[in-house]
Amino acid sequence: MKVIQSVFQNDSDTSALLEPLRQINPDLLLVFGSHAWLARLEKLLVENFPQAKRLGCSTAGEISQHGVSEGSCIVTAIAFDQVQIEETSTSLQSMQDSHAAGQRLAQGLSKSGLRAVLLFGQGLNINGSALISGMSSLLPAGVLITGGLAGDDAAFKETWVLDSSGVYNDRVACVGLYGEQLQLDHGSFGGWMPFGPARKVTRSVDNVLFELDGEPALDVYKRYLGEHAKDLPASGLLFPFDMLDSDHAEVGLIRTILAIDEAQGSMTLAGDIDPKGFLRLMHASTNALIDGAEAAAKAAANTLQHPGQGLALLVSCVGRKLVMGGRVEEEVEAVADVFGQASVITGFYSYGEISPYSGQTACHLHNQTMTITTLKECASKAAA
Repeated sequence: MKVIQSVFQNDSDTSALLEPLRQINPDLLLVFGSHAWLARLEKLLVENFPQAKRLGCSTAGEISQHGVSEGSCIVTAIAFDQVQIEETSTSLQSMQDSHAAGQRLAQGLSKSGLRAVLLFGQGLNINGSALISGMSSLLPAGVLITGGLAGDDAAFKETWVLDSSGVYNDRVACVGLYGEQLQLDHGSFGGWMPFGPARKVTRSVDNVLFELDGEPALDVYKRYLGEHAKDLPASGLLFPFDMLDSDHAEVGLIRTILAIDEAQGSMTLAGDIDPKGFLRLMHASTNALIDGAEAAAKAAANTLQHPGQGLALLVSCVGRKLVMGGRVEEEVEAVADVFGQASVITGFYSYGEISPYSGQTACHLHNQTMTITTLKECASKAAA
């Protein structure tokens, strides 16, 4: 396995940056960047790498070996020795189509020998947890699903997904990775702290929250936000919900807001809500978020202890980026310190993170987390 990365910025010599990627004859290109860069590079990638699968999305910030950037594009080329890859994608007709879209993706992948799926979706008109549920329902047990939902800074207007056929604003796409030589690991961690009382979900449908404690959910939420309420939905990234079950026990999932409806007093969250559960607001400090990124890296570091070059895919929530501000580089530096020179780092800031909990295989949609997937190709049979 060989991994080469180029970072494209406004003053970049595009031809010079493509040349090192060509040298390894890549099987897969992972592409994360602004929509302008995705549209600009798409044709060039087709011309220069006709044999390679292409997968990526627009972002709320790009992550590379050099840290965090904005308005750039990170292209990471991967050449496998024995691991095989397949790709599939589908249009998302509506938010209600999310579960069926996940099933369509799963149906497009061969099941024999499938080890992992890298999954990316548009980040707004989507129910991420339903997408994952649909895919998981048709994949073999134990297949690792990781990835994320596209962003557009914190504008919440339009997001884009790149696959081998082009760039689309209504797409979900994935690649399947096959073979016993593939070594995998993953980690996820938040760092957010709850505050205020738990509120009973008294009316919700899938990922739309209508009422908390019998009141319009948006009214309750605005009271807590105070002056931040005027900046919704973007300010909601600073105050996500901690999901609790019917006994007030934490379930380990955080939900952030994608949209609000003033007329209905409702909020659309990035994933499903337990209609019998409780929600509690959360906030975070920069130090806690950096510690969370380090914890996620340590959970995913085992793969990179083996010889050879590896890849670390980092997907972190845009809400974390907003909280950390000028210190956002520090969470990527914390991950790099754990991995050392063992891997090439790529990734992006997202509207939702797709990963199992650390140490588990069942996939979930996360918000406000740093999720990390490490990949390496080994000569001997790999353990999941």
